[in-house]
Amino acid sequence: MDLDAVTDELYGLAPGDFTAVRDERAKSARAAGERELAERIRRLRRPTLAAWAGNLLVREQPEETERLLQLGEALRQAHQDLDGEQLRELSAQQHQLTFALARQAGQLAAQAGQRISDDVRQEVQDTLHAALADPQAAEQLTKGRLTKPLSAPAGFPMPVSQSAHAPADRRAVRPADEVTELDAARSRHREEQERLERARQQAADAERELNDREGELAAVEEEQRRAEEEQQQAEQHVRDLSRQLQDAERDQQRARDTTRAVRNRARDADRAVREGRRRAKDTAAHARKLADQTQHRA
Repeated sequence: MDLDAVTDELYGLAPGDFTAVRDERAKSARAAGERELAERIRRLRRPTLAAWAGNLLVREQPEETERLLQLGEALRQAHQDLDGEQLRELSAQQHQLTFALARQAGQLAAQAGQRISDDVRQEVQDTLHAALADPQAAEQLTKGRLTKPLSAPAGFPMPVSQSAHAPADRRAVRPADEVTELDAARSRHREEQERLERARQQAADAERELNDREGELAAVEEEQRRAEEEQQQAEQHVRDLSRQLQDAERDQQRARDTTRAVRNRARDADRAVREGRRRAKDTAAHARKLADQTQHRA
């Protein structure tokens, strides 16, 4: 059994089937004597609904996923070059693409028998946006083994519609006013990103703590399983010894009965020998008496 193949199989399943199949694979690995593999399989976490929908999307639509990754490279380059015009154009594209792909993920999920809510679909779209912003997130997404939604790093432009870049009215905005508004918007955006980053850090800390607790639980469960196996073996050994003791006691009783019977026969034989000796003695005495009488008459 191969961990990579089992992992790929599990994260292609619906979340409702994940745990039962995972435990069955771990049990099979343990039965085959592969305890380390069994433990690693048991530590695999069930994906959230949004993560599963994202996994389903990249498995079923690899070409669309490739388009997303190419757009992400272009976006990151434009963001690095501070190319505002290119950023506006690509931002509109990313909004359209991530929205369309998130909707596709919802359709695929429904075809697989699992409808997802608007909130879950938004988490899928956030995951796609994270893949646009971060190469590591893109790599995680393309593996199709997500366990939870992804979030884009702070400072990367969020997907917005093209109308969001237009002025509130049709009047021209003076350069000075435009700079002031842009600075204020950037300041607000930084503050929002900082708050978001703190919230993400807290969530990440909580997730790590949860994973640690789940790892401890898995270790304790494995220890409990081994203890139960040892207890069962000990109980079986006790039952075997009890049967052996019962057999020995029966053998002992049969030996006692045999010994008693032999003693009785020996006692009877001894009594018969003494009786035979007595009769032989009496017969011999009688024979001598007859012989004496015969000699006297002669």
